[in-house]
Amino acid sequence: MKKIKALALILAALVLTSCFEDRDDNTVQASSINDFVWKAMNAVYLYKSEIPNLANDRFTNNAEYAEYLNSFSSPEALFESLIFQRQTVDRFSIIVDDYIALEQRQQGIFKTNGMEFALYAAPNSDTELVGVVRLVINGSEADTKGVKRGDLFSQVNGTTITRTNAGDLLGPDVYTINLSTYDDKGTPENTDDTIEPNGTNITLEKFQFTENPIHINKIFQVGGENVGYLMYNGFIGDSEIGLNTVFGDFKSSNVQHLVIDLRYNPGGFVSTMTFLASMVTGQFTGQVFEKLIYNENLQERNRDFLYADNISGNTINSLGLSKVYVLTTDRSASASEGLINGLSAYIEVVQIGTNTTGKTQASSIFYDSSNFGRQGANPAHTYAIRPLIANGINKNLEAVPGTGLPPSIGFEYEERPLNLGVLGEVNEPMLALALADIENSTSKRNLIKEKPVLLAKSEIDSNDFLPFEKGGLIAD
Repeated sequence: MKKIKALALILAALVLTSCFEDRDDNTVQASSINDFVWKAMNAVYLYKSEIPNLANDRFTNNAEYAEYLNSFSSPEALFESLIFQRQTVDRFSIIVDDYIALEQRQQGIFKTNGMEFALYAAPNSDTELVGVVRLVINGSEADTKGVKRGDLFSQVNGTTITRTNAGDLLGPDVYTINLSTYDDKGTPENTDDTIEPNGTNITLEKFQFTENPIHINKIFQVGGENVGYLMYNGFIGDSEIGLNTVFGDFKSSNVQHLVIDLRYNPGGFVSTMTFLASMVTGQFTGQVFEKLIYNENLQERNRDFLYADNISGNTINSLGLSKVYVLTTDRSASASEGLINGLSAYIEVVQIGTNTTGKTQASSIFYDSSNFGRQGANPAHTYAIRPLIANGINKNLEAVPGTGLPPSIGFEYEERPLNLGVLGEVNEPMLALALADIENSTSKRNLIKEKPVLLAKSEIDSNDFLPFEKGGLIAD
């Protein structure tokens, strides 16, 4: 299992982080958890220089330091006070009171029923919402119960979903969705459209589940050429060998074009991202793919990730491509964006969909121990922090903008909740756009993009019910 390798980084940081001496001699005792939070943020936080309270000379003595820490009502309150521009710059640093669950999430293990959805404003209503299933995780509870992408549900446990009750209805471990049908009344205008329950009810329960991020892999024939398709939902370290097997199949089938579907991929490990880039290409072994740049006190920790030709001694199956198609939405984040940004410095990347999230800062987990590593963590609690610690940039020193990576010109497409299509099928709109371009059919591309949206932009996402962010760009 992939491990977070924070120890070497922190040992270097500790040498640089000595605010004042012998805090233990102070008669005023600071909260031990708050003490850990401040020290860790002081050591590694990417935006340390922007936060006056993280300055090495912020406190003149132990009493002042302890008084400061004890002025916060909780570790969470202290942590939030140390975040730089939460709404616009650092939207992603987190503190958790259960680091075991966080570790599991990074390994693809989390509590879920396997149904990912978005809630939209119901037609002709100011308060009601309708759920649209966008993804069903393979082998999950939702999968075995027959939930399908594109299913609509306007009620949960027989209660209509609204903006005020959505969390209460969909947050519990067990609930019943009441499937619905969109009724346009047979008219072209939507002022008379409604969502009607269709009598099908499905009860779902959330369990601890290990997700295989390799959701779909297929090979299509388009214009007499082979096109590989990979839907990949998380850059999880344990998936690297599986990815290499998929690319072995692509290679043996003489795949000439590749579509990577990252529309719901929230990110993951930098090393896994680099290995995937190496599978797509193969002609750049040893050259810089990604750079991680740390704060001004940790510049010696800056690291280059290089295109590779093997994974733990296993030869990487590389396709040697000079062009790749990538499908994205605003849920494509971190390592997904890093893959696009890194590859675009070397080959042509055709991005299809919408702007990505806008995050390529890297993070890592830090624990309450003498060196902030997992070993020796304080057994009295399970608090940990995962702050942003480095900026990810490509070989040309280009970062992903905070507004996200925009789709290629002419390939803008926002998923239509009433016309999602079946993932991995040739007529699924976003995949169809890629295949139409490979076929050099402008008319097909234009026809796909003409489909109406009908429902307004989603207001609530199933990931909003998770205890912490999925994915991220994880420095390993």
